[in-house]
Amino acid sequence: MAFVQTPPVLGNQFDQDRVLQSFLRRRVPQDVLASMLPSLARMGARTVGDLGAAAAAAYGEEPELVQWDAWGNRIDAIVVPEAWKLFARAAVEEGLIWTAYERASGEYSRLHQFALVYLFAPSSKVYTCPLAMTDGCARTLEVMAEPALRERVLPRLVSRDPRTAWISGQWMTERAGGSDVGLSETVARETPEGWRLWGTKWFTSAVTADVALTLGRPQEAGPGGRGLALFLVETRDAQGRLNGIEVHRLKDKLGTRMVPTAELTLNGTPAIPVAGLSDGVRNITTMLNITRTWNAVCSVASLRRGIALARDFAGRRFAFGAMLDRKPLHVDTLAEMQAEYEAAFHLTFHAVALLGRAETGVITAEETALLRLLQPLAKLTTGRQAVAGASETLEAFGGAGYIEDTGLPEILRDAQVLSIWEGTTNVLALDVLRALARTEALSVFGGEVRRRAEAAVHETALRGPAATAVAAMEHAERWLAAAGQRGAACVEAGARRFALTLGRTLALALLVDHAAWALAHEGDPRPAAAARRFARAGVDLLWAEDLGAEDAALLASDRTG
Repeated sequence: MAFVQTPPVLGNQFDQDRVLQSFLRRRVPQDVLASMLPSLARMGARTVGDLGAAAAAAYGEEPELVQWDAWGNRIDAIVVPEAWKLFARAAVEEGLIWTAYERASGEYSRLHQFALVYLFAPSSKVYTCPLAMTDGCARTLEVMAEPALRERVLPRLVSRDPRTAWISGQWMTERAGGSDVGLSETVARETPEGWRLWGTKWFTSAVTADVALTLGRPQEAGPGGRGLALFLVETRDAQGRLNGIEVHRLKDKLGTRMVPTAELTLNGTPAIPVAGLSDGVRNITTMLNITRTWNAVCSVASLRRGIALARDFAGRRFAFGAMLDRKPLHVDTLAEMQAEYEAAFHLTFHAVALLGRAETGVITAEETALLRLLQPLAKLTTGRQAVAGASETLEAFGGAGYIEDTGLPEILRDAQVLSIWEGTTNVLALDVLRALARTEALSVFGGEVRRRAEAAVHETALRGPAATAVAAMEHAERWLAAAGQRGAACVEAGARRFALTLGRTLALALLVDHAAWALAHEGDPRPAAAARRFARAGVDLLWAEDLGAEDAALLASDRTG
């Protein structure tokens, strides 16, 4: 007998998204939200319409590097699938970059933009990667570049016209550097024709971009990040030929396989300094803050798509005498996935809201300190959640989740990069420690947790998770003080658990806060149920003991002779 199952079917992903709609009703003024709704509904329809269909039809398609033409000329042309071109057009037409820079919604413009991105991402084959870098480049030029450079390039990065819009890359990773970009070996030399770059970039996503931000070390400059300069590269000359760029190969990656990622050499590539000739690592931070926000939003989008598919399938799959959505153990599993997603959503979109306030000049000093800490925290916390959530999604489909042409394994492969791109969990945990060393951000952060948790004081159903959030915050504060007394090595060894505790604690406090609002204004008990479930899943990940010596012993050489 044939083995046949009914696949999941999704409807308009905005209309069916309770969490997004409730958040926007609370956080965005009614008249502003009314102006956003048509574009959100349209994107929600396209993600299961033309974009979703194109993504499904392009299963297995990947970019191709054509290094030579028929006459022996090296051209290094990258041929992308037709679906990739559709995603590019849709992103421009729907204003996925423009919305943030038009600022028609004022401080809520980033919320509008990232709500669109969140809907678009799961049906885009990770076209969000070049979009994130384009947004980061646009913001960097907006705040740092000289007027001539800004006025020439920025309008094309934010354009809503596919005929004129440009995409940007972010070419940082080198063979020696990896996340430690201060080790970059690319050399910048000033010539009579302007600045030029020589060096190899080991991992360059969006290699088909029109421009790219990259780092180079001017001759005679000192070592480390301060000796690097931030440059803008235009990838092609007036004849459309690569501008002193040789593409060696496309990377054979675990996931994100439609994203053209290459290893290339800059061989005298013309470049323009963006913000002086030093402090390149510091100057690239503006871009990284944007791309890390994209990463967090895409992590939440991945979680949302996984739970949507799993929940729909559970209502179609009959096993062991009942539909899966009537089996208590399966319902318990789906509930845990839903709670993780809702917590991740509120953490991420709180960061988005603060970013919008910062860019429109209405942010407070305390909010600025909170945002500096929240951007790496949201990225590292949700990146871990996305990988775990994708694994649960596949398991919810049983054997079908392991079959390539269902499209489900792609969710897991693509999710794995979300904890790696724009800084691994450990790299970002150390960034959190640096932020705390320079500012009073931890007291601000703790105040935010406590203030949000206080929203539950009159809600019996929320007192437990609110207390859990406050207790975790207090433990994190005590742990950092005690670890600091034991020395820097002890603080660093626990940095990952500390950062994840902070991220999950604020996520819980924000979820509690919204749940109280939802009970009072919408009569909806589901966010409160999510808060209680998330609180039980583990928020405080810290240990009291100093395990540094034990860690070293555990990892000692296995050699016995």
